[in-house]
This record gives sequence, C-alpha cells and structure tokens, in this order.
Amino acid sequence: MKTKLSKEAIIGLVSIISLGLLYFGINYLKGINLFKPVNHYEVLFTNVKGITISSPVYVEGFKVGLVRDIVYDYDTTNKILVDISLEDEMRINKGSYISIVNSFLGGAELHIHLNKYVNEFLKPGDQIEGRMTEEMMQSLQENILPSVEAMLPKLDSILGGIQTLVNHPALSQSLSHIENTTSNLETSTRQLNQLLANDVPGIVDNLKIITDNFSTVSAELKDLNLAATVNSVNATLDNLKLTTDKLNATDNSIGLLLNDRALYDNLNSTTENASKLLLDLRENPKRYVHFSVF
Repeated sequence: MKTKLSKEAIIGLVSIISLGLLYFGINYLKGINLFKPVNHYEVLFTNVKGITISSPVYVEGFKVGLVRDIVYDYDTTNKILVDISLEDEMRINKGSYISIVNSFLGGAELHIHLNKYVNEFLKPGDQIEGRMTEEMMQSLQENILPSVEAMLPKLDSILGGIQTLVNHPALSQSLSHIENTTSNLETSTRQLNQLLANDVPGIVDNLKIITDNFSTVSAELKDLNLAATVNSVNATLDNLKLTTDKLNATDNSIGLLLNDRALYDNLNSTTENASKLLLDLRENPKRYVHFSVF
C-alpha cells in the first residue's frame, strides 16, 4: 500500500529544496564552488576600501580564491579581519603578504605576494600580513600633478617660442625654398627617368658590344702560341746583344772602326787634306791640269 504524503509535507519538502537551490545559486553567482575543497586564511588590514565579499584573490595575475567574510574588530581599533578561501593546492610561503589593489574604475582585489626565498608554508587558518597599496588617484595627485604644475610656465614659454618661430618671415622663406627644392628634385627625377629610358639602353648595348669584342680578343689571345713568341723574342734579344758586344770589341773591323782613336784621327786628317786639295784645285786649276793644242 502506497504511502501518500500530506500537502504540508510536500510544501515543506519543496521549500527545503528551493532554499538549497537558492543557497547554491547565490554562491555560484558569487563565484564560490561549494564542491571544490578550499583552505581558509585570515588577513589583517587597517583599511579595506573597495574590498567586498567575493572580491577575487590573485597570485601573479592568476585567480586562486575569493573573499569569504569581512569582520571589523571592535575591541582593537583600526583592525579589520578578512577571511579568504584559496584553492586546496595553493600554498602560502611564510613571510608572504597580501595587498589591496584598487582599480581606476572602482572596486578592489587582493594580490598575494609570495616570499619565494623560504620553503616553509603557512597552515590553513593562519594569519597573513595585509598591506595597503597607494591608490592611483592619490599617487597621481601627490606625484604627477605637482610636476605638471611646475611644467606649465615652461610650456607657456615653449608655446610662445613656437608661435614666434611660426610667425617669423624666415620660416616662410624656408618653406618656399623647400618647395623650390622639391620642384627641382621632381624635374631632376623626370630628366633622370628620361635618361634611363632613352640613353641608358644605348649605353648598355655599346657595353655589350665592347664586352663581346673583349671576349673575341681574349679567345684569340688564348689561341696564340705565347711560348713560341717569347722564345723568338728572347732569341732576337740574344742576337742583338751579340751584335752589340761585337761592336764594342776591338777584334773585328767594325769594332776597330768604331773604337780605334788613331784610325778616327787619320780619317779626320785625310778628310781635311782632301778638303784642302779640292780647295786648291778650284783656286789653281792650272797647277794640276795642262791643256796643249799642238
């Protein structure tokens, strides 16, 4: 026999299931995975501006956990306890700390800075040091704005100098010169293009002809018997040397004729006497020639 549930029991069962689904749904929307094992740590801050429950916890840019609870310690002034849950595999080195990083658009997140120089790790439930990072707008106001304010008079002077430079007539003349130079360059480029299109092909053809001629001459030189030519030149030089040696020697007629001083003097004297004889013959022909009719 089947047991029939009463209407009240059914309503109660549906209410319990609905509450369970609501609880799991809210935690899911918060990013909390109830079925994944986590470790809890406590972080002590003096200011938690921007931090809310379910704020993310990062290590080197990777999300490893969430903020589960924020409790203000009324017994100790300026002490706020933040409960965070980290993935079970995440281990925190001793000496590590967590900082609050405020984004420019609002909100904040926790960043874990691991002390990688030690190999000892905190246990779940231990307390981690919390630090506040300098807010972006505060840093901008304290560091950048004074520098910008100090630069404003210099910027005013620079802008005045630029305006004076722009209004100076020399700038207009320089721009005009640049325009003329550009125009001349354009003309030169056009002429160069014409030269490349008209004259360069002819020059290339001439170079090709010259190269062909060099190739022909090189082939002809290659075919020549240079060894025989060199030997012939050497023989000619030897003969010339032999002839020169004979001309310089005194054991032959030509050598004696060229190198005997006495023979030279005798020839010179004979020539002089012959010249005197011819002169006397011309002046006194009767002395040498006699004519007789009978």
